[in-house]
Amino acid sequence: MDKKEFLRVWKGFWQLADPKIWIASTVPMFVAAAYAYGKTGEFDLFWFVVSVIGIYLIEIGKNAVNEFIDYKSGVDTFVTPDKRTPFSGGKKTIVEGKLTVEETVIIALVTILVSCAIGLAIVIFREPRVFIVGLAGVLIAVFYSLPPFKLSYRGFGEIAVGITFGPLIVIGMYLVMTHHVSIDVLLVSLPIGFLITNVLWINQYPDYEADLKGHKYNLLVRIGKQKGVIVYASLYIAAYLSLALIALVTKNPIWIVTFITIPLAVRSVNVARKYYDEIPKLVKANADTIKIYQIVGLIMILSSLVSRF
Repeated sequence: MDKKEFLRVWKGFWQLADPKIWIASTVPMFVAAAYAYGKTGEFDLFWFVVSVIGIYLIEIGKNAVNEFIDYKSGVDTFVTPDKRTPFSGGKKTIVEGKLTVEETVIIALVTILVSCAIGLAIVIFREPRVFIVGLAGVLIAVFYSLPPFKLSYRGFGEIAVGITFGPLIVIGMYLVMTHHVSIDVLLVSLPIGFLITNVLWINQYPDYEADLKGHKYNLLVRIGKQKGVIVYASLYIAAYLSLALIALVTKNPIWIVTFITIPLAVRSVNVARKYYDEIPKLVKANADTIKIYQIVGLIMILSSLVSRF
């Protein structure tokens, strides 16, 4: 491989890895660690960093599997220029010639295998019970797009994302930090799961026609864009109700500060309701949904830490 080829693959790898979307897993990891410290005073920096690296690698592996499956099915090639946005249309590495299908498969294999090795190290040297959580995470990442399950093609992708970035990561990280878990940890994971599902949900709108043409029958494709707005609003409602419940259970009113994002949520729902078929105008809702996820995540971290003092 000459220098030119190396640079192509290097740039393609980082486009595929897409660090800016790691916020999806960063929020639950940091919330879980903060909640563990706030509740028990326990925090292990080394195992936290090891866990973060392992989860980021699973994300990259999932991206790679999704990339070559969507390319093979035609979904990525069916996305028309007017429907491409910064929030949708895949990573575009194969379509743009940044990576070949074979290179993408190799990246998927290497990143997932290394993440599994890291997971086994955590199981052996830190917390054996996290094995089930890690195994579930890897299986969902692999079969999110890969046959025979193809979760994202059969209407289970949104549920898989909500479970993975909500309960799985939060419970897993909390276990690694404290060696135990309780029902309130599951409760803390719920708003994260609802909100990250909403990020995925609204990001599927620009790809709707391409997904339909490529037989990627996610839940949005199955129910249609108009009814999809109801789901979009309902996920916001579920997130804020769960945040109120957390404040009640933990007796910490700071969790309610997350409600400052409600006007942003209302605005994004109104945008989706009016412009679900006008992608250039819909992107405002895409951006707002991500902002809400980030802001709520940050306030959840602060709320967890404050309870320690």
